[in-house]
Amino acid sequence: MARRSPSAPNRPVGSRKVSTLRGLWPFLRPYRARIALAFVLLCLASATLLLVPLAFRDLIDAGFGKTAQPPTGLLGGLSLNDHFLALFALASVWALAVAGRYYTVSWIGERATADLRSAVYARVLRQSPQFFETTQTGEVLSRLTGDTTLIQTVVGSSISMGLRSLFQFAGGMVMLAVTSFHLFSLNLGLMALLALPIFVIGRKVRTLSRESQDRIADASALAGEILNAMPTVQAYTQEPAEAQRFSERTETSFATAIRRTRVRAALTALIITAIMGTIIFVLWIGAQQVAAGTMTEGQLFSFVLYAALVAGGVGTLAEVWGDAMRAAGATERLLELLHAEPAIREAATPITPAASPQAAIRFDHVRFAYPARAQLNALDDICLDIAPGESVALVGPSGAGKTTLFQLLLRYYDVSDGSIAINGQDIRQLSLHNLRKDIAIVPQDPVIFSASAMENIRYGRSDASDDEVIQAARAARVDEFIDRLPEGYQTFLGERGTRLSGGQRQRIAIARAMLKGARLLMLDEATSALDAESEILVQQGLAAAMAGRTTLIIAHRLATVQQVDRIVVMDAGHIVEIGTPDDLRRQGGLYARLASLQLDL
Repeated sequence: MARRSPSAPNRPVGSRKVSTLRGLWPFLRPYRARIALAFVLLCLASATLLLVPLAFRDLIDAGFGKTAQPPTGLLGGLSLNDHFLALFALASVWALAVAGRYYTVSWIGERATADLRSAVYARVLRQSPQFFETTQTGEVLSRLTGDTTLIQTVVGSSISMGLRSLFQFAGGMVMLAVTSFHLFSLNLGLMALLALPIFVIGRKVRTLSRESQDRIADASALAGEILNAMPTVQAYTQEPAEAQRFSERTETSFATAIRRTRVRAALTALIITAIMGTIIFVLWIGAQQVAAGTMTEGQLFSFVLYAALVAGGVGTLAEVWGDAMRAAGATERLLELLHAEPAIREAATPITPAASPQAAIRFDHVRFAYPARAQLNALDDICLDIAPGESVALVGPSGAGKTTLFQLLLRYYDVSDGSIAINGQDIRQLSLHNLRKDIAIVPQDPVIFSASAMENIRYGRSDASDDEVIQAARAARVDEFIDRLPEGYQTFLGERGTRLSGGQRQRIAIARAMLKGARLLMLDEATSALDAESEILVQQGLAAAMAGRTTLIIAHRLATVQQVDRIVVMDAGHIVEIGTPDDLRRQGGLYARLASLQLDL
């Protein structure tokens, strides 16, 4: 099941209102001039459209009425031919204003949506791993794509249509009152009776709109998770089961969407029936007045046109309201991401990192428990000093806390108690950027991006030259297989490096870390995926990378850490032994037991 962001509010879905769209204003504010231009064009187009029924009234009374005498109205004094020329001129002005408004509003919608998508993505990138314990990446992607598309539709189209229809409705109502106040009063009274049921159904549409978006996100989250694990799915022949799971999520989404569509269709039918019934009834009354001689044919025709404009405006407003309800839900979901506070907070006034070519590290009575397991300490009273330029290996059984130390050094999490200092400075007082730029890490499961080999290595330092990239690649023995690829360093490596073996991906990651040139190097089983021959070659490259740098190494294979300065043995979140490999073997503790299993075979 898709998991919700911890920042998501817990109030009922039905309490969410279209006022949520106000959260989009910061993304529209920079384009106030274009918004003003669109508003002017909107007013011009609406005013021109409202003049058309008056022109038809004068045309009918002048050319088709019983007296055939020119009226003194809008086009009074014009000949019959000039009436048609005036109508064409109004149509031309209206067309140009509508085209200009459409382009301007569409530009605003596309621009604001692009800015929103970029802002949300940048905010997500600042979240700590803790955030992704409760929010699936598939749901985030659903919000960045599906939800932003909904918002773009509303900002770039629906709002403009809504304002146009509102002006059309308001202007039409005024002109109805001017044309015949008696018929206008009847029309207004009937419309007031219909407002309440329309409002009630509209609230139901809003509720179902947010629910529909949530179900789509659930399906997207599941799809993203499974597509990223296809080798495992296929290895366990779970394709039919996963297809069935996705089909069930899709059917749930479909059922929710159909409920929303059914209610919205009922709302549309109610509005159209009510409006048309009102128009027909008022038209019948008007026909009686024409027969009685109290209203001209032109007045009745213009009244009907204005009534049609009002009806069209109300119908469009109903459609726009439905779109706005869906966009309100989408906006809220995006704003949840945009306003999500990172679990790791920057210092209010970060200090400047100490100027030193090497890093001295101190763990001072460090305790830590993962948020999901707050009652269980992953680390308990860790005290450890690492000298500048020293190489230290962390060994011990799985779950001992070795990787947790790496995560705390990178401030993926903050310590629960105690402190961690680099060169005497508490890492919580450093900016995250300054802290992490001085750390290079080679993870056990390296990430390879959908790019060329050159760009994957250059990810370690974006301003590195091609020669520097190639030099790092040679040090990590990457050149041995890169030269065999079709386009060398420019070869596309596929999504997640699917065109490389595990050992080749690991060597790419090592080259990337070497290129970064940070003063603290952290290796998490950096040679675990290499064969014996490649491991010897890469160990030589790592030795060069470690020279002059403080190095922390996580290792399960003790043979790979026999040349380090010290070994720290961990078990169940505690440091149980510290010393050189020879010293630890003589002590006869946990390290000696592990060494007897691995090294004495």
